[in-house]
Amino acid sequence: MTVPLLLDLTVGEPDPGTGVVSLAVAVDLVTAAAGAGVVAVRLRDGDAAPGVLDPSVVASYLAPLAPSLGYLVDVPTTQHAPYNTARRVLSLDRATGGRAGVVLRPGVGDDVSDGVPDRPVPAVTPGERWAEYAAVLTGLWESFPREALLGDQEAAIVVDDTLLRPIHHEGAAYRVAGPLDGPSSVQGRPVLAVADVAAIGWEAAASADLVILDPDDLDGAGTALAAALEATGRQRTEVVLAGRWTGAGGSDVADLPTWAADRGLQALLLAPEGGAADVREVLSTLSALAPPPNDATGRDTLRRALGLATTRTEVPA
Repeated sequence: MTVPLLLDLTVGEPDPGTGVVSLAVAVDLVTAAAGAGVVAVRLRDGDAAPGVLDPSVVASYLAPLAPSLGYLVDVPTTQHAPYNTARRVLSLDRATGGRAGVVLRPGVGDDVSDGVPDRPVPAVTPGERWAEYAAVLTGLWESFPREALLGDQEAAIVVDDTLLRPIHHEGAAYRVAGPLDGPSSVQGRPVLAVADVAAIGWEAAASADLVILDPDDLDGAGTALAAALEATGRQRTEVVLAGRWTGAGGSDVADLPTWAADRGLQALLLAPEGGAADVREVLSTLSALAPPPNDATGRDTLRRALGLATTRTEVPA
């Protein structure tokens, strides 16, 4: 398959009506996905539905069982302070060898950020909050360069603090000093994705690395993204545009590269409708089409697997 493939999963109390699968079924599916040429799994939060497990916890459980895959975890701004999210995602990234990212979902604030004395809860739009939160995440992920971690026992120097970069962020919704308390990712920084362009707007979405769209939202998306990126000074090659594919197994799977190319997509998110059985059928078909495993694939960072441009801070592991 010539286009990077991701798998869409929601894990928790099984519910055929919503597509939520059990943790045991998720283990089966990610194992099959790894053998079918899938490069990453998006773990959804189920829009905070009861019974859905925390995506970051699920990713931590699945990652050792399918270590060649990348893991994108849904995190809403609601009740998640950006510093805590940055630490949690970077910890997952470190544990997976640079194969982690976050799908930042729009929402409201959190008790930590909104509880600052003598500071009213900000009146910001979902897009403004999302963009500010995203800026804090990327700043924090680059605030502790890997070369700052020395571990020099003879000189009794653990960290070269002159290389740390506190972000000193003072925004409408968040105040974060930084830096983080651990070194940056081997992939530069974790992948930042958006899947709610309709809610936050293209201007905010242009700060992401990966944009995920539903099938009904694909028309004109490439043009809109290019215009938003140009307005912010970014290159089109810096962002991957992915579409959710909700088809079924069989011959349709072989046509996925054409389906993606016709819509100007650089990646596909597999989200077959009908539950785990349909996912298994799609993965089985892909497995028959997949090329022989490449030993180097398991060492790819998530950025490389998605075809994203290397970040300036990326260094060898």
